[in-house]
Amino acid sequence: MTNIRDLAKMAGVSVTTVSRVLNHHPYVSEEKRKAVLEAIEQTNYQQNINAVHLSMGKTFLVGVVVPYIDHPYFSLLLKGMASEALKHNYKLVLFQTNYDETRELEALQMLKQKQIDALIICSHKTRWTTISDYLTFGPIILCEDTRGRPVSSTFVDHYKSFMTALEYLYDKGHRSLGYCIGRKSGRNSFYREKAFKDFVTKHDLPFHPATIFDHCLHFEDGERVIERISDMSEPPSALLVTSDEVAAGIVTCAQTRGLSIPDDLAIIGFNNQPIAKMMNITTMEIPLVDIGKKLFLQGINDTNKVFHQEISVTLIERKTV
Repeated sequence: MTNIRDLAKMAGVSVTTVSRVLNHHPYVSEEKRKAVLEAIEQTNYQQNINAVHLSMGKTFLVGVVVPYIDHPYFSLLLKGMASEALKHNYKLVLFQTNYDETRELEALQMLKQKQIDALIICSHKTRWTTISDYLTFGPIILCEDTRGRPVSSTFVDHYKSFMTALEYLYDKGHRSLGYCIGRKSGRNSFYREKAFKDFVTKHDLPFHPATIFDHCLHFEDGERVIERISDMSEPPSALLVTSDEVAAGIVTCAQTRGLSIPDDLAIIGFNNQPIAKMMNITTMEIPLVDIGKKLFLQGINDTNKVFHQEISVTLIERKTV
């Protein structure tokens, strides 16, 4: 295979000059540049990109860990990251894990082996103690509240946002409440559960575990929620739903069952996705695309400083409360 020494010999220039041409260095005479380019064309020379990255100390690849790519929450985060990656000439390496710890560890190993420059973890099952073992190998950015931990993050205060939504429902007269989440484990879910328990304690309201619905990820999961509510002797009068897509499924199924929204069941969704706007669903607006952009920029930031960035959430009042 042709190497840069061969190119230098063919072009009658130094190896340094060939390197400058390959790296688009401006300080090369036009005559020498032309000679090098002719040699490249004659030999069909291709740079060894791995060697280039090794010399630069960068791969220009950023890993992104997501449990699902077909969930609007994560797809919008990815949209923001992809936008910034394009601006900064980086590429994303996607790890879809389905909350499989083995796949999450594969991503961490790629960081350790310098196959990626940084790793953004949008959601995970792996324990923090394991993740922290990899912090010395490169930037790891989390999409959760990591205040008090030596790792950067861009996050939403899910305790605060849940409490805001619950107090809004309480002010509207609701006393029997429940909520829908994607999974019960995880740091974000921990804060949501804590907010809910603190809320019912504060207002001396009954706590009914049956009104907490997990594995609510997609539109069709709304039907399962309505079926369970229909079987309850004392159903909740209002639900917080951590996905607008699921909230839309609940509203649609409720209408086919003859339930009035919001008279029989009030709904607050999360994220302010287009479907919430189309169906007039009251929601907590989370700027996911913007969060994705900020996560990416934290990943490629050359400083070693740990930085936590909280993103505010806004209640959007519509017709489901």
